[in-house]
Amino acid sequence: MSDFGTEDHYVAAVKAAILKGNPSIQIVDISHDIYPSDIGHASYVLKNVFRDFPANTVHLCAVDLNSREPSSMIAIKLEEHYFVGPDSGLFSLLSQQRPSAIIDINKLKPVNTTFEAKDILAPIASALASGKNIHEMGPALDQLKVLYSRQLKVTKREISGNIIRVDTYGNLITNIIKSEFDTITKINGNKPFEVCFGRERTRKINTSFSEVESGEFYVLFNSSGYLQIGINKGNASELLGLVLDAPVLINFEL
Repeated sequence: MSDFGTEDHYVAAVKAAILKGNPSIQIVDISHDIYPSDIGHASYVLKNVFRDFPANTVHLCAVDLNSREPSSMIAIKLEEHYFVGPDSGLFSLLSQQRPSAIIDINKLKPVNTTFEAKDILAPIASALASGKNIHEMGPALDQLKVLYSRQLKVTKREISGNIIRVDTYGNLITNIIKSEFDTITKINGNKPFEVCFGRERTRKINTSFSEVESGEFYVLFNSSGYLQIGINKGNASELLGLVLDAPVLINFEL
């Protein structure tokens, strides 16, 4: 995964460096259209897909490599997956669990380069994918850089969240998760609720976007368990005038 785009040679060069270490490695592209240096976008994409891969998959994350504040290059083991990339805070947003290993991968034999993904990250990713022990890659670190995502505010009366992602289709993804909604709904005895966003209000959560007519909005919990607002055959962000970080509330009648 990277913020390189696909118009230049950068992605191919990184893949070549991986294959040079082991030509039998299977490489899967997650996305190379991460917004430049957008850690929030990168963490959202990676968080929602890495668990779909087999255990011991190596995820090379080349995002925010040109930051004004240079980051250490690290490899971590988290939830039986390996991650290689800059210590930008991205990895801290993937899971509530603590990594079982955090390694400084450019300490033993430092490499000075303007293309870290190819010259530092790719060889390490290749070695890990070939079965090399992560602890042989460099000295261990006590912790990685930590960033904090928007937190839900949950009470018996209200769930207060925000839009954390506007996807390619203009759908609005919030940080309101189904498990929290189900818990509060149960506590309140399945009493009525109202979902509020922008100027819109609804008392229904849909199970599919096809439940509404073309041009109408829907509210549902998507396959990742996040509350999503969209417009059937339309761009919800543009038509509703809502962007990243806009508030979304669920009010419960007591």
